Amino acid sequence: IVDGCGGDTKVSLEWKPTDEVSRFAVVGSTAAALLLAAEVDRDTFGVTLDLGHALMAGENPAQSVAMAARAGKLFGVQLGDAYQRVGAEDGLAVASVNPRMVLEVVHWMRKAGWDGIFYFDTFPMNEDPVRECEMNIRTITKMWRKAGELGERLKEYQARHDAMSIMEMLEKEEL
Repeated sequence: IVDGCGGDTKVSLEWKPTDEVSRFAVVGSTAAALLLAAEVDRDTFGVTLDLGHALMAGENPAQSVAMAARAGKLFGVQLGDAYQRVGAEDGLAVASVNPRMVLEVVHWMRKAGWDGIFYFDTFPMNEDPVRECEMNIRTITKMWRKAGELGERLKEYQARHDAMSIMEMLEKEEL
């Protein structure tokens, strides 16, 4: 597929640990997707990270972002939220369940110099989808700004391995 597209067209694999219909996936983790990208060995082939899929797989989404970005293969990010149940994709509004997790994801995206597009992968079954999208935009804008504001202090605390100062900083920020 990548070679058939030619030129600078990027092809991105969105991996998923399981499918609701078949309960099977060929590429079921960030690590497996990155190994596949390494085997394909094309600059234009990378991965799209879906936070809901990372949670389904029991991964730390921020670590998944950092790994894919470090490999130069983070081509897309789908934002949403979910309860951390293996095999279940909830598709909830961004940061509705795990706001600190989303902040950490955004922190690592900023650290990686992310300048790509955010996608929202949510399932507003009972909600007004336009209203939810507007909320997602406000939330991710706030998280992006907040991650930038906290970046230097976070870096200082991480260098000291000072988890309690990080927790207190987030507590003061009401996160």
